[in-house]
Formats: sequence, structure tokens, C-alpha cells
Amino acid sequence: MTLPLSRFRFFGWLAVCLAAFSHGSSAQDASVVARGEYLARASDCIACHSKPGERPFAGGRPMATPFGTLYSPNISPDRETGIGAWTADEFYKMMHTGRSRSGELLYPAMPFTAYTKMTRADVDAIFAYLKTVPAIRQPNRPHALRFPYNDRKLLLGWRALYFTKGEYQPNSAKSKEWNRGAYLAEGPGHCSMCHTPINALGGSSRSAAYEGGLIPMQDWYAPSLTSNREAGLGEWTIDEISDLLQAGVSDRGAVYGPMAEVVHNSLQYMSDADIRAMAVYLKDLPGSTPPASSHAQDAEALRLNPLGKKIYANQCSSCHGTRGEGRGRDFPPLAGNQSIQMDSPVNPIRMVLNGGYPPGTLRNPRPYGMPPFAQDLSDEEVAAVVTYIRTTWGNRGTPITDRDVNALRSAPLD
Repeated sequence: MTLPLSRFRFFGWLAVCLAAFSHGSSAQDASVVARGEYLARASDCIACHSKPGERPFAGGRPMATPFGTLYSPNISPDRETGIGAWTADEFYKMMHTGRSRSGELLYPAMPFTAYTKMTRADVDAIFAYLKTVPAIRQPNRPHALRFPYNDRKLLLGWRALYFTKGEYQPNSAKSKEWNRGAYLAEGPGHCSMCHTPINALGGSSRSAAYEGGLIPMQDWYAPSLTSNREAGLGEWTIDEISDLLQAGVSDRGAVYGPMAEVVHNSLQYMSDADIRAMAVYLKDLPGSTPPASSHAQDAEALRLNPLGKKIYANQCSSCHGTRGEGRGRDFPPLAGNQSIQMDSPVNPIRMVLNGGYPPGTLRNPRPYGMPPFAQDLSDEEVAAVVTYIRTTWGNRGTPITDRDVNALRSAPLD
């Protein structure tokens, strides 16, 4: 039996339409997954949900807190131990409300206070991407929190104080670029989580946003992004901020410690336009200029500076210059360097003790590192050279003591 020509044409047309729809749907799905991968990088999901050197997104990374140790969950698409059986609605609820699939309250080490600002479309794209990564069967490890912090009901009070649910609302008085940067920094980037002081309850005040603080249990100081005496960006150019975020180095300095991990895992993969948008937003943060530090300890600086000057000449000047002027991006300047002069001396002490590298990035694939001096210098010698750097060439930092140095010799290195 043969089909009439008109019916043959109809079925042929239908087959072409279905094929085109299938191809279009496949291309659309691929686009959503690619966008989700980009946003997962912007959100730095891999940092917490992967143990260094092990399979990505399998969880199990320990996170020490003042209340005990948390272990990140498996977010690979394994149906039994990961999120393979989750729906998009359940994933969005977790990101938006800080509650698990079963409704259990999440501990705020998971930055749901920032992720709640993300749009549903962006969260769905991340979920679509995570469903495509290799499924890894690895049961989640229970948290090891001390009493009473292991009672999740206490989180109801914490949430009442520190959590406001809701997507980011654009500021109509600002540019489209500023709003894009604000969305990325406040939402997926969760920048304020480290750069805002954390109190004894593990919370932070919106009124103190970006004013800097010590990162609990890591012994690194996240500098203020509002104070020009710390890392305030009012005096930086947009290009300098962008370079630091994306390359890990700029003419102003380099990133080390936890920020180096953020640049390596996340920021280096973001588009130039998005990095610039973040720079525009961060540069526009309200500035603050706290009172200059007292120099009541000048006598201590005078006592330590001769020894510090000698150590600097022998160990540091060949890279950083005899007057702290530095040599390009590989050896950042120390004279006038805000990160050297901050009220908290934690970061310069740790750099002298432990050394370190800026992250290897697409724009800085062969970073120059600084060797550790913990094995070569005593506590007093480290105190002397750090004091010399903080108080010389016009730098307005305060002296430090050997006790400050000794307290950081056992600081964690990861």
C-alpha cells in the first residue's frame, strides 16, 4: 500500500520538525549545562565538596570550626549517596532556604545566606551541570560537633539573627554592570562570608559587611575591603582589581592563603566582563578610614629594627628591593603595601614563616613563590624582620612580638 502524496509530505514535514526540535532541545540542554558549569565555578562548589587530590564533588572534606568539625556532603549524581535522586525543586529549596531535601536545617558553613540571592534559573543550571559529572558512591560522614552545637534546633535562633531569604534585587540607581557585579559578589561568589567579621555565634552583621576579620580556625586574616588602611579598593584602578581577582597578581600585590584557592578554583575561569563587573561593585563599596594606629610601641620597633634590617638585607632585598620597591608582579612591593600595614599582622607573619605561592592561573601560569623561613629564623628574628617591613619606608604598621610569631607556628597550612 502506498500513502497519498499529501500524507507523505505531511509525515515528512513532521519528521523534520521533530528532528529539528530534538536537535534544538539538545543544544539548549548543552547550553544550560555549560552555564551551570560556569556558575558552579563562580560559586566555588568544588572547594568545599572535594577533598584535595580526590574525586571532585564526592564530599567528605573536613571543615574545622570553633564548634567542632563539619564534613561536606557528596553532591555528585550518585542516587544513593549523592544528589542523583533529587529534583530541581529540592535542590533550589536547599540553596534558597538553607534546608536539606528532608527539611533539615543546614549549618551555615554552607553559604546559603549568599546563595539565596541567586535566581532560580541560575540554580537550575548548576543542578543540571551537577547531574552530568561522574557519579561517585561515597556515603556522607556525620558531623563531629560538640554539645550543644550538634542540636540543629539551635539553628532556628541563628537564622532569626543572621539569615534573610530572598533573591537579589537590582539597585535601580546603579548601572547594569554594577548590578551584575553585586549579584556575583553577594550571591555565587559569597565574598562577604570571609571579608566580614564573624562573631562568637558564627554569624556576621550586615552593618559590618566587608570590614574584614580573622577566618576562624584557618588563622588567615581576610582584609577589610572598605578601609583604605587595609585592602580598601578606593585607590585601586578597575584593572588592578580585575587582575588580582582573575590572575591572582597585580601591580598592587598578590593573593595567598584561602584567597589563592578561590582564584585558582573559581575566579580565573570567569569572563573578563564578569570580573570587571565585580571589580566595579567592590570598588564602589562604602569607604571607611579608621583612626591611625597608635605608635606607643615605637620603642619596640626601634629595638627590633636593626636586627630586622640585617635580616631583610640578607634574605629579602634581592627580590623585594633594598627599599621595598619590589620588582614587577613576581616580587610585589612592600613599601606602601596595604597588606603589610594592616592592624592584624597575621598574614605577613604567616608569609615569612610558611612562604607560599600565588595561584597558578590562566593569566599567570608560572607564579613565583616565596620560600618559608620558619626553619631558619627564630621567633624573635621573624618578629624583627616583620616589624622592620611594617614600620619602614613610610609604612605605618605597628611592631609585633615573638609571642605573635610563636602563636602562628602551628597554624594549619591548608
